[in-house]
Amino acid sequence: MKLLLLLSLVALSQCLVSKITLKKGKSLRKALKEHGLLEHYLKHNPYNPASKYIPSLAATVSSEPLTNYMDMEYYGTISIGTPAQDFTVLFDTGSSNLWVPSVYCSSEACTDHNLFNPADSSTFESTNDSVSIQYGTGSMTGILGYDTVKVGSITVRNQIFGLSETEPGDFFYYTPFDGILGLAFPSISSSGATPVFDNMMSEDLVSQDLFSVYLSNDDESGSFVMFGGIDDSYTSGGISWIPLSAETYWQITMDSVTISDETIACASGCQAIIDTGTSLLAGPTSAIANIQDALGVDSDGEISCSSISSLPDIVFNINGYSFPVPASGYILESDGTCSLALEGMDVSSESGELWILGDIFIHEYYVIFDRANDRVGLSSLS
Repeated sequence: MKLLLLLSLVALSQCLVSKITLKKGKSLRKALKEHGLLEHYLKHNPYNPASKYIPSLAATVSSEPLTNYMDMEYYGTISIGTPAQDFTVLFDTGSSNLWVPSVYCSSEACTDHNLFNPADSSTFESTNDSVSIQYGTGSMTGILGYDTVKVGSITVRNQIFGLSETEPGDFFYYTPFDGILGLAFPSISSSGATPVFDNMMSEDLVSQDLFSVYLSNDDESGSFVMFGGIDDSYTSGGISWIPLSAETYWQITMDSVTISDETIACASGCQAIIDTGTSLLAGPTSAIANIQDALGVDSDGEISCSSISSLPDIVFNINGYSFPVPASGYILESDGTCSLALEGMDVSSESGELWILGDIFIHEYYVIFDRANDRVGLSSLS
């Protein structure tokens, strides 16, 4: 009897943790370049990465919605409906809504992606509510509905999600993901829609109220997002816990940014957001310029590939801990050309200095997003 109970508890615990494999695909930037459209796109769609986090900036810049996802390469598969309809989504800690393309979509972008058809799902429930998700000066618009969403081994019933009717930009046609699954806080969710992970927590579908992300340096495999658990094989070096400074994005307070023990940015402290939905490292334009000067990099960010081994770490000092990113991490090589994986962004003075620690940073650490304790855990992978 005790053995049966133990086996039942083990089976239950396994159901409360779900690991989703993330595949590394072609980024929108690469796809546009292959089609000879990249230069035209960048010229006609300038953007400020900060507009994703500070809505007031959206009106002050010419911003192409979803441009923040231009360099994204990591995607996972979920299903919606009964029977299941599969979608490739970006697991985005920088937004809170789940949305996918639908058969109602009239945009060109939807002609090359999987479309959700409510008529094919016996568990779909419609609403009269609309949704408009801002990603800059434009938005994804659509309607809200409820259906069964399966994320790995976890099934969330009656999950609210967006069915797109219009999607931003002709160039979204070339993106490899269908939709976005937001993993930030309910406070920034459009139309008050309950995020997927919040439903997982409230329905006791996860053993712990946290999820974790590992981005492998392997081009083909290894990356994952795990809901409800921590993979101890990635925390042998210990976990550094950092309290959140806001329950909106996964936002923390950073002490400084240093190179060779010299403060190069964030001298008086600043805010930083750990965001799986941003590929590069983004900071104030002036700070990025200081880093380029310190590294001896041209203003265009290009650098000799042969010099990577001699470049110092960029160190992000947070909550008394030091988190270095080596040159092998912050230098990107493409077609024999090397460049800094950093981009400048303009933030209004009242917002203070803001940094976005995207996938370039996350690559170096196993990241734990802990909702139960409002904190982020970082474990070095080196």
